[in-house]
Amino acid sequence: MRDILDLDRYPLDQPDSPEFAKLVVDCQRAMATEGMFNLDGILRPPAIARAVSEIEPLMGSVSFTHRRWHNVYFKDKVDGLAPDHGALQRFETVHHTLCDDQLQASVIHQIYEYPPLVAFLAKVMDKPQLYLMHDPLARANVMEYRAGETLNWHFDRSVFTVTLLIQPAASGGEFEYRTGLRTDDDPNFEGVAGVLRGDDGNVRVNPLTAGTLNVFAGKNTLHRVSTVRGAKSRLVAVLSYYERPDVMFSESERVGFYGRAG
Repeated sequence: MRDILDLDRYPLDQPDSPEFAKLVVDCQRAMATEGMFNLDGILRPPAIARAVSEIEPLMGSVSFTHRRWHNVYFKDKVDGLAPDHGALQRFETVHHTLCDDQLQASVIHQIYEYPPLVAFLAKVMDKPQLYLMHDPLARANVMEYRAGETLNWHFDRSVFTVTLLIQPAASGGEFEYRTGLRTDDDPNFEGVAGVLRGDDGNVRVNPLTAGTLNVFAGKNTLHRVSTVRGAKSRLVAVLSYYERPDVMFSESERVGFYGRAG
């Protein structure tokens, strides 16, 4: 994996080293203060080029176009909110998806299954163990955002999300987020509505570069990918790990996300 990942800078394969221990502490501190951490440039430039060359032909031939209107909760109704409440404003999301069964020969699939990466993520997140997702479509996905497309404001269902930016857009396509907005005990609907109106001055941008691994606590952090502009699309891999083995999406979820059940 040394020709793919910069294991000199990020010694994921040396869990007993002081450098590994420092990396874990640094990432845990960033998660506690920022709700995320970045491993900038963990994917080496030749591996980035390889990933792009593998993904672009597939995107043009077998990707699924995911298009939906939604609110930040992905629910039609939310207890305690009137249908016209500002927190239930609806937005359109559009992107193109490759599933793991279409990426078996790719560098992205190889990274997803790399055991030291999985063990490192478990250590940072203070989990006894993390498992690869069992679902053959959802395990590792690559999303493409073309000109005019976006992943709009939302909260994640999972406690944390792992992404690897393969190619930033020519313009736009920035990862925007608002930390400290809600908690498990306080949904702060008025605060959510303020962000959606553009009245919140605490929205931040995470300036990701190609080859950066990002781990993000998105369950209570409102976030989006801003609209892409220009001819160069945004390519990002989403790597799904869970605290329990054998996790599968339902058939209806697979059809909704990927346009097919299997």
